[in-house]
Amino acid sequence: MATLIAVVDDEPDILHLVNLHLKKASFEVRGFLDAHSFLNSLKGEIPDLIILDLMLPDKNGLDVCRLLRSDNNFSKIPIIMLTAKGLESDKVLGLELGADDYVTKPFSPKELVARVKAVLRRSSLAGESAITIGDRLVIDPEKYKVLIDDSPVELTAVEFKILYLLASSMGKVFTRETILDHLWGNEKAVLDRTVDVHIKNLRDKLGPAKAFIKNIRGVGYKLEV
Repeated sequence: MATLIAVVDDEPDILHLVNLHLKKASFEVRGFLDAHSFLNSLKGEIPDLIILDLMLPDKNGLDVCRLLRSDNNFSKIPIIMLTAKGLESDKVLGLELGADDYVTKPFSPKELVARVKAVLRRSSLAGESAITIGDRLVIDPEKYKVLIDDSPVELTAVEFKILYLLASSMGKVFTRETILDHLWGNEKAVLDRTVDVHIKNLRDKLGPAKAFIKNIRGVGYKLEV
């Protein structure tokens, strides 16, 4: 079955352009001109990835992102923000709410398709082994699940991938650049602060296990009991 991408943007020309290029890349696409029609569609069909414009006529895209991340049925769906806002603060706010990536208008459709492929790649960790840390934190990539003291923790695709990377080499210090390369590879065109924002979100969700993530000032991060 083809990977399903939902595109939410109130500009018909952009919707058509994105739809065209995603279909050329063999994705199945559903387009929506407002938040209401998109959210209503989730009752019958759940996409594998969402491209979400921030400036929608009926609801702020950031509110839609917040709503999706608070619902267990949709919290793990990767989200790419599509925004005309170029301010760093807008991008960081979107990332803090749980968006996985962002593309600023005007944009190259080919770059957007590359970002979609990159986000989907890092959302998949099939075949990797589960890791247990400190007898209280379990990271299971096969089930895409994180447990703290046997209680599940909901992480975004990026947060999960960062945590698994750090856990795969306990004690090793990963620079921000290394983490960015691991997440985005050649498609990397993001803020240096992106890693810090995702780490902050990760720590907030890990509760008592957040102490395992160590910040090496001026260098990067490591996982250590």
